[in-house]
Amino acid sequence: MPLLFAIGATLLALGVTAIDESLDTSLRLPFLFSGGPEGARALLAAIITSMISFTGLVFSITVVVLQLTSSQFSPRVLRSFLEDRFNQVALGVFVATFVYGLVVLRSVRGTAQVDPFVPQFAVALAFVLVLVSVLVFLSYINHIAQSIRAATILSNISDETRALIDDRFPADSQPEPWLSAGDGPSRVISAEDPGVVEWIDDTALARAAERAEVSIEMLRAVGEFVATGAPLARVHGRAQFDDGRLHATVRVGRERTMDQDVGFGLRQLVDIAERALSPGVNDPTTAVQALDHLHDIVRRLATRALPPRQRVTDEGRLLLSVPQPDFADYLALAFDEIAHWGRDSPRIERRIEIALRDLEVAARPEHRGAVTDAIARHRCAAPSSTLDALSPSDSGLR
Repeated sequence: MPLLFAIGATLLALGVTAIDESLDTSLRLPFLFSGGPEGARALLAAIITSMISFTGLVFSITVVVLQLTSSQFSPRVLRSFLEDRFNQVALGVFVATFVYGLVVLRSVRGTAQVDPFVPQFAVALAFVLVLVSVLVFLSYINHIAQSIRAATILSNISDETRALIDDRFPADSQPEPWLSAGDGPSRVISAEDPGVVEWIDDTALARAAERAEVSIEMLRAVGEFVATGAPLARVHGRAQFDDGRLHATVRVGRERTMDQDVGFGLRQLVDIAERALSPGVNDPTTAVQALDHLHDIVRRLATRALPPRQRVTDEGRLLLSVPQPDFADYLALAFDEIAHWGRDSPRIERRIEIALRDLEVAARPEHRGAVTDAIARHRCAAPSSTLDALSPSDSGLR
């Protein structure tokens, strides 16, 4: 985005200076720059110097924030900072003002006595851009201070995960049976490059399978690592299928993303909680905050059907099957590791017990068995005399 701002600033400067050359600015309007070439050069030089300093300061602050966030929370949450639109816009505004000043400066010609030309509109606009940059800088300081708060980071990750759940598992979804591709002839398609399966285009891949009259069984779920040459998918059927179509619809990248991976949202929250429980940080309150969000997310999963990720024809023939975690996997991911590292903290044990008791009541019948197993794993089999599953409260230890 800063590059786009720089290109836009260059075009703007060229356009405004062209307007200056074509208009008569001898009327000395009050909002225009009224100085000579030397004054215009001095003003633009000051703007250029200050903007490059602003840009360096913003870059330094951002690097420090990234380092702090990585060490205190989790390296996986850096993705949200790198994708933060406001940070990109702030850096873009400073770069744009700097580039604009440079382009306008080169159009100032002559001296007060010899063939003077001062693009008055362009210089006045440069001053306006400086004022805008100051306002953006003040907003940036407030934004960056808010963005490194634990509550903000946890809320952003949780909101993104909830939105993905609503997209992948709508509230009105119904349970569906798992269909098998059968035991007929098949062949395996291997991965071309190593990486994590980030995204699968179900629609395009199912359409390609229907045209080729085959059934495609993905062997790696979204969020799972696959090595070069390792099995990626199995094609069932006697017809020929172009491997390139599968590779074009399955994106393998460097790291997990939140495009289709609900588990990655849980993983980030769990990592933050585990880091908070480490002896070097020793911040159980942040771990409890992470558990609050995990409780809400898993409860949302517990109250919804999680149909298999499959595509079939109108006649019921299986076209595409993509493996995905079931509710028990999500539940274990959310609580097992935190329970292990927080076993010496009464607050953590109590918060996990409250979450599991609530899930036991709220879960759909097909998910309740997984919750019962989790309660047994966490030694919560006997009802606590101080907890009401219908109205859980841990206010005593928060």
